[in-house]
Amino acid sequence: MSDTTTVSPLRQRMIEDMAARKLTPNTQRSHIYSCKRFAAWLKRSPDTATPDEVRGFQLHLIESGTSICNRTIWRPRFGTSRSPRGCRRC
Repeated sequence: MSDTTTVSPLRQRMIEDMAARKLTPNTQRSHIYSCKRFAAWLKRSPDTATPDEVRGFQLHLIESGTSICNRTIWRPRFGTSRSPRGCRRC
């Protein structure tokens, strides 16, 4: 990352937590992409999401016919957890 790039506190926390868990760069990119997708649907920061909103996003993915797996369904929880163990990935 260049020095001019600003990283949000949430993204920085995610990066640090994923590094601590020794997730591969591809897995980290995938987690960040899923979180961005959730934020776009939510129209605000994912760390403000309620459990009902996470469920709503899961239903949205299913109803829209999006090809999903457990990782996509559960990744949004990463932003709502206090620790990396809160990410319920498969």
